[in-house]
Amino acid sequence: MRHPTVAAVDLAAVRANFEAIATLVPRVIAVVKANAYGHGAAAVGVALEAAGATMLACADVEEGITLREAGVRAPILVFGGLGVSRLDGIFTHDLTPTISTPWAGRALQREAAARGVRLACHLKVDTGMNRLGLRADNLRRTAPEIAGHANLLIDGVYTHFATADDVEGPWFGEQRERFERALAELAALGIRPRVRHAANSAALLRDSRVWYDLVRPGLLLYGVVPAPFASTLALRPALTLASRLVAVKGVREGEGVGYGLAWRAPGPRTLGVVPAGYADGLDRRLAGRGWVLVGGRRVPIVGAVSMDMLTVDVTGLDVRPGEEVVILGAQGGESIGVREMAATIGTIPYEILARIGTRIERTYH
Repeated sequence: MRHPTVAAVDLAAVRANFEAIATLVPRVIAVVKANAYGHGAAAVGVALEAAGATMLACADVEEGITLREAGVRAPILVFGGLGVSRLDGIFTHDLTPTISTPWAGRALQREAAARGVRLACHLKVDTGMNRLGLRADNLRRTAPEIAGHANLLIDGVYTHFATADDVEGPWFGEQRERFERALAELAALGIRPRVRHAANSAALLRDSRVWYDLVRPGLLLYGVVPAPFASTLALRPALTLASRLVAVKGVREGEGVGYGLAWRAPGPRTLGVVPAGYADGLDRRLAGRGWVLVGGRRVPIVGAVSMDMLTVDVTGLDVRPGEEVVILGAQGGESIGVREMAATIGTIPYEILARIGTRIERTYH
């Protein structure tokens, strides 16, 4: 039997969003990490490859294997550090790893030499985010060793912006300049990659100077524009999260609802019970702040968001069990988007999408 709460993914929207981005930059690394931002990496990865993605990108080797097992044949870039992944999967499933440390370079060289192959890799340069990557100010010490590995081909070089969504701060520009200097220094050391890339969704919208040879959109592929940006691209959200009322009941004035009884009815109210909660990825902070759509109208979430259920105030609506409830998406003339929900609880759209739980079935059309 199907769980009442379902995430419906419009693959035509994913493809159309990709094509809209490709009108700006024709060479696109489609980012499908974190289960394609909650949309389902297997189905979305196949759709993006068919749409013409130059490369797909994921967080670790295990995610890359999932894509290969789904039938993806396009190049797959693994962003993450290799110390927590199985190196053999890179070779058995034809993945492109990232070299972020001298240790990673040595480990990949050893494995590639043992197999008698030359492995294409991308080199990550840390220009100020201070996570993974060779420090941009230390390349003369770290890069020559990597350049000397006979079984490694440095096919790409990239960096990652820490503040692409901060339009007022200076760090985005500083990182861009550091990356430019790093590229020149790498060339002087004999590392001349075929491709360079730096732009995630926010950077892509912000500054065409960082498009380089490839761009790396994630959120934009799914029809969500990262705050605080607007976009003239013709994008549409690819995911609708919907459920069904499983109960409708009345409460009297002053009665509390849910764990802690924190919300009390200001008068006689009619409540609907929705079988979705924080185990499905819905944030507890939606209680008393968030909305859902029932009968084409916004109704507030009242009482605590519990593990498996939430309650909504449907007073004045003619509803019964089985009525559709839209948590994210459109119904009638109303809609609730990921950016709105994120702003409501003080987080980012990425978190809203990535937290959609595994017990929620994804359907594709």
